[in-house]
Amino acid sequence: MVKAIVDINEEANKVLNHLKAEYNLKDKSQAINVMAKEFKRFVRIEPEVRPEYIGKLKKIQKGKHRLVKDFAKEFGLK
Repeated sequence: MVKAIVDINEEANKVLNHLKAEYNLKDKSQAINVMAKEFKRFVRIEPEVRPEYIGKLKKIQKGKHRLVKDFAKEFGLK
């Protein structure tokens, strides 16, 4: 749970109070959670991966690889 102190204008305060009454919530933090949940339905939050990056990843996966147990020892760092 994240704690936050926020400054809101009068209109936002009215909206939060309305949500509190409509959903029978205990406090404004619950109203903010309801707003965030509803907002998430309309906005895509996960970042999209560009198609050229997916192609680059597939090329890397097909490349030659070797298992290294001790990186420092393998590359003379010890």
